[in-house]
Amino acid sequence: MEPFLLGVVIVLAGGFAFLNGFHDVSNSVATAVRTRALTPTIAVLLAAVFNLVGALLSTSLALFFTDAGIGLPAGSTGLGILLAALLAACLWGLLTWWRGKPSSSTHALLGGIIGAGGASQLTSGPAMSGAGQTLLLQIVLPLLLSPVLAYALAYAAVFPATWLLRHGSPSAVNRGNRMAQSVLAGAFALGHGLQDGQRTMAVILLALVGAGYASGSDMPVWVQVSAAVLLAGGSLLGGWRITHTLGNRLVHIDPLRGMTAQGVSSAMLFIGAISLHMPLSSTHTMTSAIVGAGANQRFASVQRPHVVRILLIWLGTAPATAVVGGVFFLALTPLL
Repeated sequence: MEPFLLGVVIVLAGGFAFLNGFHDVSNSVATAVRTRALTPTIAVLLAAVFNLVGALLSTSLALFFTDAGIGLPAGSTGLGILLAALLAACLWGLLTWWRGKPSSSTHALLGGIIGAGGASQLTSGPAMSGAGQTLLLQIVLPLLLSPVLAYALAYAAVFPATWLLRHGSPSAVNRGNRMAQSVLAGAFALGHGLQDGQRTMAVILLALVGAGYASGSDMPVWVQVSAAVLLAGGSLLGGWRITHTLGNRLVHIDPLRGMTAQGVSSAMLFIGAISLHMPLSSTHTMTSAIVGAGANQRFASVQRPHVVRILLIWLGTAPATAVVGGVFFLALTPLL
């Protein structure tokens, strides 16, 4: 039964990577398309290429997550936890995409893992070590701090950007900001690949370790390549529902503020992946940076009802997927 469960987990992890790219490509392209820095086709191609490159650049975050993040039980129980978590995360991703609401795939996956792990303990199964630490460090703190930090940095960054460009003509300033925004769209997609590409790698490696087919210290090349290709493939086919929300329904955004939002969010993704080894949500950072940069204007432009709805979805992501993951695990218990 373990080889079968391992195969199902690997297939679902691939589906999660594809859906992640499909769901989150909007974060990379929304402002660039909204300000006409890039055409939709070029923006999506750029995002797909740099997602691929970013996922191929590093495995350090995935190895850190596998080694220190979550202690899954070995054998079929651990595989069942991953299977239930992936199902919950994929369903949540599809639901939020259909509703056109940006949400964190990272928090959906971690919430599903913790919920399935809790269900395992309810059924007197093996305990999942590290769940409390993971809840605090990987969900609560990033959820509370990264959106606030992205908002504040983007709001503040508008001041020096405006001052530096104060003597330029509007047409020249907009043209320069659109050029910078095109570059930063690629940088953000690269950071997204560095961050979110390694989620799938970590899940597959956890499954391989739990089934006894790999150690947690080395990342198989086929795992890294398949995760990168599927993430890029999902980006190529990404839907525009969330792009419309980010680019048009939250705040009025111009080229300068779009450039500022992408610069701040890109920097945060790189720092989180390379320096802090902390999974940050590309959705949270980009959405908060867009609202922060857009709010720094002389007129009230933030569509507060839409922002409040998105905040509620963010707060509900981990609890909702934890419940769904627990239910799925209980349903799978006879097979484990």
